[in-house]
Amino acid sequence: MKILRSAFVLFVLAIVILAIPVSSFAQFAVSVTIAPPALPVYVQPMAPGNGYIWTPGYWASGSEGYFWVPGTWVMAPQPGLLWTPGYWGWGGNAFAWNGGYWGAQVGFYGGVNYGYGYGGSGYQGGRWQNGQFYYNRSVNNINVANIHNVYNSTVINNTTVNRVSYNGGTGGINARPTQAEETAAHQQHTPPTSLQTQHVQAASTNHALLASVNHGKPAIAATAKPAELSGAGVVAAKQAGAPYKAPSAAPSTAKAVAKPASSAPKPEASRSTPATHAAASRPATEPNKENATRPATAPKNETAARPATEPDKETAARPATAAHAQPAPRPAPAAHTQPAPHPATAAHAQPAAHPAPAAHEQPAAHQEPEKAHTSGQ
Repeated sequence: MKILRSAFVLFVLAIVILAIPVSSFAQFAVSVTIAPPALPVYVQPMAPGNGYIWTPGYWASGSEGYFWVPGTWVMAPQPGLLWTPGYWGWGGNAFAWNGGYWGAQVGFYGGVNYGYGYGGSGYQGGRWQNGQFYYNRSVNNINVANIHNVYNSTVINNTTVNRVSYNGGTGGINARPTQAEETAAHQQHTPPTSLQTQHVQAASTNHALLASVNHGKPAIAATAKPAELSGAGVVAAKQAGAPYKAPSAAPSTAKAVAKPASSAPKPEASRSTPATHAAASRPATEPNKENATRPATAPKNETAARPATEPDKETAARPATAAHAQPAPRPAPAAHTQPAPHPATAAHAQPAAHPAPAAHEQPAAHQEPEKAHTSGQ
């Protein structure tokens, strides 16, 4: 029953997610305090076949800083859908990532010039017609021997071409959504496909794609298909979009991503270390301290740990110390007559009334435990 109930809950959650009018997919709570690097310069790989739509590469944020997600050709989830790329935007005190999505119209993507049809506004790389996608050969790398749905349309870029990869903030792109892009933002959206998600995950685990390693010039700048980061379809960057500047404070680059990954183990370590020291050090040091420095308190600790042997030590130690400290002025038996209910002390109380020889015979019988206690130290 529990398995069926869990499966039902997951099914309901999946339905709810798919039913969201996904302007919410465009706003994803990931923020960093350092601007992403410039977009690298690379050549688009050839389209693998009909129905594939180009999705440009971008800088994503991970636990080790920015890493490059290669541009790739992706099969549209269904005919008629176009891809709106994600973008970084300045939120006043940090850069926030706005995730990409599929929709009937291309929405706002920060005015970032990703190239190959994504010049900063809209998409000029192709269009849907009668259920078929037609490619604009002027901005796409198409093999006309395999793909026949093509056309030629010159794309005029009236803006200054730069490689800036974020909107707003110091040095960012000062672009605002148009009325058409605002409308597109409120339409029904479809999240990235599972292959696109795998593509991002594969990039996040590739050490060579870290900006701190490739300095803005990744060796895998683009791929022919998603999640395939090796092989003939991989294209390397020709150059970095701008001189790479290493972050001055690398640990503070990711507020929402890096700190929870690195700080989670720390509380566990801080809690487990004292417990480990307590368990390892106390048993080893306490017996030595009790035996060497505090012989008077050692019997108290031993009474809690070894109640069976405590009466012997009490009866053996106290008469011996009393006899050696003041044998003549005060008789030891008088001090020990109070614990009369105990049979051991009653036996020791008798030597006080008898002559000296009998008193000397009783300590002789109790000296062996004292010597054994001395040799144990």
